[in-house]
Amino acid sequence: MDRTMELDRAAEREYMYDHVFLQQRKRYFGGDGNGADFARLQKEYRPFLAHINNYYDFSELLSEVLGEMNVSHSGSGYRGNMAVRREVVGDLGLFFDWNHGGDGLIVDEVIAGGPFDKKTSKVKKGDIIESIEGVKITEGMDYFPLLCGKVNKNVLVGVHRPSLSGKEARWTELVKVGSRANTSDLLYKRWIRQCEHIVDSLSGGQLGYVHISGMSDEYYREVYSKILGKYNDRKGVVVDIRFNGGGRLHEDVEILFSGEKYLEQGRMVNGEWKASCAMPSRRYDKPTVMLVEESCYSNAHGTPWVYRYKGMGRIVGMPVAGTMSSVTWENLIEPTVYFGLPIIGYRTKEGTFLENTQLEPDILVRNTPESLLGGRDLQLEAAVKALMEDLAKSSYWGK
Repeated sequence: MDRTMELDRAAEREYMYDHVFLQQRKRYFGGDGNGADFARLQKEYRPFLAHINNYYDFSELLSEVLGEMNVSHSGSGYRGNMAVRREVVGDLGLFFDWNHGGDGLIVDEVIAGGPFDKKTSKVKKGDIIESIEGVKITEGMDYFPLLCGKVNKNVLVGVHRPSLSGKEARWTELVKVGSRANTSDLLYKRWIRQCEHIVDSLSGGQLGYVHISGMSDEYYREVYSKILGKYNDRKGVVVDIRFNGGGRLHEDVEILFSGEKYLEQGRMVNGEWKASCAMPSRRYDKPTVMLVEESCYSNAHGTPWVYRYKGMGRIVGMPVAGTMSSVTWENLIEPTVYFGLPIIGYRTKEGTFLENTQLEPDILVRNTPESLLGGRDLQLEAAVKALMEDLAKSSYWGK
């Protein structure tokens, strides 16, 4: 039995094209095209279909059309290249001094938790990685191919330690190569430690620091654990949501940071009252400040909006684009192509949508490339300063 069939790809693309417009009319939360005439756009963009013969270009066309709405959580994508096998390049977990001239790679820092951060390794700042798997690393050489396909595999690394006294040393170490993803996670933890140190140092140990990297349960649990555990005895907390891509956590954050102290538990010690815990014990009841910037997206726009609306504290950083909406991502009948539309909007009692309503911080502070390269986080410094000012005005009783 002949089980073959003929498929008209051009007709299929035209059908999917019309389907996107149908969904836009039915599902966009605003009820129209946000000012765009989609009936006209459907006609004006249709002629381009005749010149498209692949799904990558087709998804680009859909993105152009959906971009006419000027809203977040929209556009199209192509997943066809996911089937292409790529060799994964490993990572040594080292920072190198790129101002170094000559052969080899001079180590500027051994990343904590990385492949060389172990008791059996002697590598430290100033050492030179001379070779990988016996291949000498020459000046200007692209050494990454030497780590291609080596993730979680042992490689032999040659190390040279120069010495002003003339007692130079050379040795080899067998190290298990890490992945780029693992190094990225280690660098995130490194950044968190730096931020914690800055806040602790600038506040004289009075403030704590938490970062909400995503608006989901796992990040909430981490923040909850820190503010009611590690920082329970601090006078306030800097709540950092920079670089947060969204999710749904604004209600949880609102509840967590809206506590109002009504009771203390503790005991008398040598005639003096020693409080061990305040009530409520499952909500934070001390002053906070929220840190935001331009890449905060979706629920990372809605969360600071709620934070301000409820009068929970001041907001520091850079403006956040109005992207608070909920999306549906739909796969088309051609599985390599998908598109998205914001189907749920969030409207205030005044009738204004949060979508396309930019949030302005109370204290505007921009991190410049120069300040960051100089090791300073101006936004974090401003947040600490603001919260210390708020602490001076705080009426938190029994402090």
